[in-house]
Amino acid sequence: MEQEERMPSDEELVERIRQGEQAAFQTVVEKYQQRMYAVAYGLLGNREDALDTVQEAFVKAYRSLAKFKGESSLYTWLYRITVNAAIDLERKAGRREEVEFREEIEPDEEKGEYPAAPPSENPVEQLMRKELGGLIEDAIQKLPSEQRTAIVLREIEGLSYKEIAGIMKCSEGTVMSRLHYGRKKLQELLGPHLE
Repeated sequence: MEQEERMPSDEELVERIRQGEQAAFQTVVEKYQQRMYAVAYGLLGNREDALDTVQEAFVKAYRSLAKFKGESSLYTWLYRITVNAAIDLERKAGRREEVEFREEIEPDEEKGEYPAAPPSENPVEQLMRKELGGLIEDAIQKLPSEQRTAIVLREIEGLSYKEIAGIMKCSEGTVMSRLHYGRKKLQELLGPHLE
């Protein structure tokens, strides 16, 4: 019987990268790129910007790996870099000062990944699910940056308060406050559509 090859730990991968093994960094990219994209897309709401942000985050991570002390997990460190890269992109573009009105819904391939509808769902239910997903996505984009980041990391990525606090460089209490006000604002924005 062939023995299944064990996936190296993040600590092992970091050490191998520091020793010059580029394949180890590729393993890190493959391991985390989809999750990083989901975060970037959730924060930016634009596929192209999210892809650029993830690429930028991995470049920054590679260049800064010597500074990684292992005080947080590699996962948390990469998330923090991704969130900061998304915020930097927003600042450069002067975003959030205006609300952008889109007359048409973007094609599915332009959207982030959503779970497929159950096969038993009829076409009307599928359409309603798609419309609701679009409404939620638009509402998240209207939140202030700190609230949007907390909502995406908690509700979409499922991170703990402690992990979010590490990424956002604030206390867990601040995370809970941002989540509270973000959820409240989402209820206000979505309320008329859910009645």
